[in-house]
Amino acid sequence: MVEALLSAGFLASWHDYRLVIFLLVIALVVIAAAVQYGREYFKTRRPGSYAYPKSLHAEKSERKSDNFISGPNKKRTESRDDSVLVDERIEVTHVQTRSVSNISPRLRLEPKRVIGTKIGRTSKSHNPAKVQTITQSFHIQPLVFFSSLTGTTESYAKQVIDDLNKVHEDKQSSSILQPRLYDLSYIDYDDYFVSPPRSTKPNDSVRYFYLLVLPTYNIDTILSNFLAHLRETHHDFRIDTAPLSALLGYSVFGFGDREGWPSEEEGFCSQAKEVDKWMAKLTNKKRGFPLGMGDVKSDASYRLKEWTVGIEDLLRTITETGGLGEGVPGSGEAVESDEEDEEIQEVTPLLSTKTVSTMKKRLPTLTNLSDLEDLGGSSPLPIDFTVSNTKSTTPTPPTLKPMVPTTSPTHAALTKQGYTIIGTHSGVKICRWTKSALRGRGSCYKHSFYGIASHLCMETTPSLSCSNKCVFCWRHGTNPVGTTWRWQVDPPGLILAGAITAHLQKIKSLRGVPGVRAERFQEALHIRHCALSLVGEPIFYPHINAFVALLHARRISSFLVCNAQHPEQLAALAPVTQLYVSIDASNRESLRQIDRPLHRDFWERFTRCLDILRAQRARMRTVFRLTLVKGFNIDDEVEGYADLVARGLPCFVEVKGVTYCGTAGSGAAGLTMRNVPFYAEVVAFVTALDRALAARGLAYGIAAEHAHSCCVLLASTRFRVGGKWRTLIDYDAFFACLQRGGDFAPEDYMGGETPEWAAWGRGGFDPRDERVDRKGRKIVVVEEEEEERGMGQRKAVEVVGG
Repeated sequence: MVEALLSAGFLASWHDYRLVIFLLVIALVVIAAAVQYGREYFKTRRPGSYAYPKSLHAEKSERKSDNFISGPNKKRTESRDDSVLVDERIEVTHVQTRSVSNISPRLRLEPKRVIGTKIGRTSKSHNPAKVQTITQSFHIQPLVFFSSLTGTTESYAKQVIDDLNKVHEDKQSSSILQPRLYDLSYIDYDDYFVSPPRSTKPNDSVRYFYLLVLPTYNIDTILSNFLAHLRETHHDFRIDTAPLSALLGYSVFGFGDREGWPSEEEGFCSQAKEVDKWMAKLTNKKRGFPLGMGDVKSDASYRLKEWTVGIEDLLRTITETGGLGEGVPGSGEAVESDEEDEEIQEVTPLLSTKTVSTMKKRLPTLTNLSDLEDLGGSSPLPIDFTVSNTKSTTPTPPTLKPMVPTTSPTHAALTKQGYTIIGTHSGVKICRWTKSALRGRGSCYKHSFYGIASHLCMETTPSLSCSNKCVFCWRHGTNPVGTTWRWQVDPPGLILAGAITAHLQKIKSLRGVPGVRAERFQEALHIRHCALSLVGEPIFYPHINAFVALLHARRISSFLVCNAQHPEQLAALAPVTQLYVSIDASNRESLRQIDRPLHRDFWERFTRCLDILRAQRARMRTVFRLTLVKGFNIDDEVEGYADLVARGLPCFVEVKGVTYCGTAGSGAAGLTMRNVPFYAEVVAFVTALDRALAARGLAYGIAAEHAHSCCVLLASTRFRVGGKWRTLIDYDAFFACLQRGGDFAPEDYMGGETPEWAAWGRGGFDPRDERVDRKGRKIVVVEEEEEERGMGQRKAVEVVGG
């Protein structure tokens, strides 16, 4: 009863006074907060003190008194590990501090202001550790790596060491250190193939060059682990994709057995090729010398010696030039396009504004810089006959100028197209078939017809000037033109020496290109043939006979091409290995449209050259070269061409479809891809021409073809012996005839039988080479019967291999 009364009284009191209790509690909370705030406020009123977060009180008590200096515009000396106050990416240059008496309480609680500049990231291209100083001297340390199960490869690797030791002992190659030999089975790959070796000596200027001599096995060996390491290193995201780019270069030589693996596709030297591929990626394309390959059962020692000689020459070149050559980096960025020429839109941007303005002042009425024959205008010069001059003055001979001055737009345009200008009027350029032959991807039609290996051929001209402006010319007006020689004349020795030097430099720039074969690269350094057909009119050069004699003295064969516009020079020409005349049309009007000759009597000159060629056929091989351009010189001209052949009676007739290079000048000349005939159209034209020649009683026949060049060869039966065509040239016999002196006939240096793969109906592609498309994919050639050619002839069908 009592407990009930107490509970009821407490509950009644709570309901009566609860509002007062709530207000009292709120007042106490507000008073407590005010007291706490007051304490904090009075702490900040002390002179020279600052407010810190609670988390920094302990750190502040441990710092020395000189960490912060009070007063305006004072520098702050703070340790770099204070990451709370200052970010490591900021370079502190000034910290503003002010006395507490000069700032308001509100501003004292804000973060202190740091004034400075942010340190920018160092560009990789400007990293001093990665920039090579060309002028800085260094030593070359060759490292030879090998792998061997039976000891055979080890013995070959020791031969390489012995040969390189001779270079080391040479006083002229003092910067080449003694080579070192390493077995891949006994080294840690991370020491050599993750990054180059590091020297313990400070300021050591040693650069490393790797040489790998490797066999190929079809079982798991140390090479399998080595290849896996190279592959994983390249794909490891933790390191650079090219960690060995600091190397001076590398080269690989592989051994294989052609009995077990007859071809490279079937496994010959496959592991060496794989190592070469991954080393190219790890070194950023610093292949210093092409991949060498040798058969252990036939030519291993010879090929290894050939490869080693190339390495020795490369090391000497590095000591002289400080690098691998023209390619950047290394020499692995040479042009690998299948196009003959790069597209050229304009020449003017290559010149400075000052040069262009000067040319405009000198030639105010000039509209086409290349048509030099059109200069002079049509109106005569004014002459004053009212003034007499009693003094007899001797006319001053005109000063001869260079044909292609170095400051001219012609020089700029030709250089951009890949030419090297020699002297004042000559040039040299590497042919795309040369690059193809170096990589084992086929040679030009001259290889199928006449036995010329394209990588042994130099294409040059002693005269860049021409007397025609053909619609299908690859240069399209960028080379000079003229009807008479009115320029300086360079000596033939200077031209030949410059051409050989420039050609070899271009060859050496290809040594790092993927797929270049070491044996062919070494062979290409010894020029054996010269095609005087690059551009212009070689026979226009006043000393052409002396130039050809210098070629023959070096045992370099000569293939000279002319445009049948200079009969006097053609009649005075000394014997050459083979003489070409371009026959681009069968009648006057067609020749005018397609060749656009500068001479007014162009047709008379043309026919006179054919008569001279008929007389020359008794002492040298003569060739008519027909370039077919659809819409210009194909339709209804077979009979006309047959008449020209009957007049000149050449030893051979080459019929070739025009090559469209796709430049802006082609469109201006009215030439498009529609003017390029298909190979089937070329074949139809050749068969019709063959029938027309037979109808005239002329002894000719279709001897060979090169379908990839869209070219077919008709030959005189003089070169058909025992029912077999013999269109090849015996070059040793030709030079023997020259040394013997006196007259000789083309039959005296007629070569062996035309290869079966080059015969009519076989396609003309050398089976020893590998045929690929423009993207480098292998093409499988399938032969099938074709009734249109008749007589069981066969055609080659291209199938891109998967």
